Formats: sequence, structure tokens, C-alpha cells
Amino acid sequence: MDQITRINHVGLRVRDLANARAFYEKLGFEFIVGPIGPEPVAVMEHPTGININFILNASSDASKENILSDVPTKHTGFTHIALEINDREAVEKHLAEENIPITETVELPDGTVFFFVRDPDDNVIEFHQPKAR
Repeated sequence: MDQITRINHVGLRVRDLANARAFYEKLGFEFIVGPIGPEPVAVMEHPTGININFILNASSDASKENILSDVPTKHTGFTHIALEINDREAVEKHLAEENIPITETVELPDGTVFFFVRDPDDNVIEFHQPKAR
């Protein structure tokens, strides 16, 4: 479909808005609004236009285990968000300064590199630096 122009937002179900907000602010996202609506939802946006909607209805008694990434049975669904970066070393330094551990790093033969972190609800975030052009 030619009418699709870009991804508008990513929805993440979280347990606690304050924890999610504090984490994503460390990544440069700014709080826009929330909670709003029947779900309810809160919205944060990065200066690049990347928008995240936090769905604030996670069950407090639910396991923190990420069933899309951390269990042997491979369920269908979105497993992570990938944020493209242009300076791997600067991002790694920033994450270390913010005490955000990198859980895995992959380097491809063509120079592409990507590494992963987890937010407070164990949602997976990939930082993706494409090969030099």
C-alpha cells in the first residue's frame, strides 16, 4: 500500500508510568501527555519524532518475564523496537553512565552492529548502527 508513510508509534504495556517515564527520559524521550483514554495511555516522544505510547494496564500480579523473549515457547508478536543510531561508542557510553546494561551485542561482517537493553518491564530495545555507507 503506497498510502502508508511511516510508523506512527509503538505501544508498550507497562506496569508503572513513573518507572517507564524515568527510563525513557534517559534515552532522550520527552513526556507529552497521560494518562488519557479508557486504557489508559501515556505518550512520550523523541526529538527525532519516534513516539511511544505506554499502555498503563499491565496486571500487577503478572510475571515480569517477557513471554516473547524469555521462555522456550516462541509466541507470536512484536519482540522489540529497534532505534537506529549513528555513533555506537557515544550510545554505549551514555547507557553506561545511566546504569543501563547492554544484554547482548551482535557485530556483522559488513560492519553493522546492534545491541540490546531492557526497560523496567523487560521490554527489549535494540540500538542499530548500519554499516558505514
